Amino acid sequence: MPKIDLSTAPERRGTGYPAPFDAPCRDRVRRLLGDAAGLTQFGVNLLTLAPGTWSSQRHWHEAEDEFVAVLKGEVVLVSEAGEQVLRAGDFAGFPAGAADGHHLQNRSAAPAVILEVGSRRPGEDACHYSDIDLHLPRGRASYTRKDGTPAGTV
Repeated sequence: MPKIDLSTAPERRGTGYPAPFDAPCRDRVRRLLGDAAGLTQFGVNLLTLAPGTWSSQRHWHEAEDEFVAVLKGEVVLVSEAGEQVLRAGDFAGFPAGAADGHHLQNRSAAPAVILEVGSRRPGEDACHYSDIDLHLPRGRASYTRKDGTPAGTV
């Protein structure tokens, strides 16, 4: 059946970032709607950010497009262009290969709910982190420092 039961969609809490980079993202919750629907070409997540929580560290992808739609609440989009407030009904997109590190921060007193859509390019993508010494190389499932050493040595 195509209809997704949100209560049974896989859930991912927190982050896989190594310490100390995990701290601002620990309270994020993603419902993996694309996985629940069996989608393989793009991912769709329902992201809930508690007050004070970030969607990610500021980053950009070499080979994956990203799109976000704010469904509830208010977040601050932080990118190379500065900061913009996004409220319910606002949208933003990030083309693959554009070196525009970005993320969302919930600076409000209420939870925010965001729909995330992105390409799935396993093995083809690399992710760059703008503000921290972290990198996710193409074809790798583990983080490194920007000099290529394992991130566990941070």
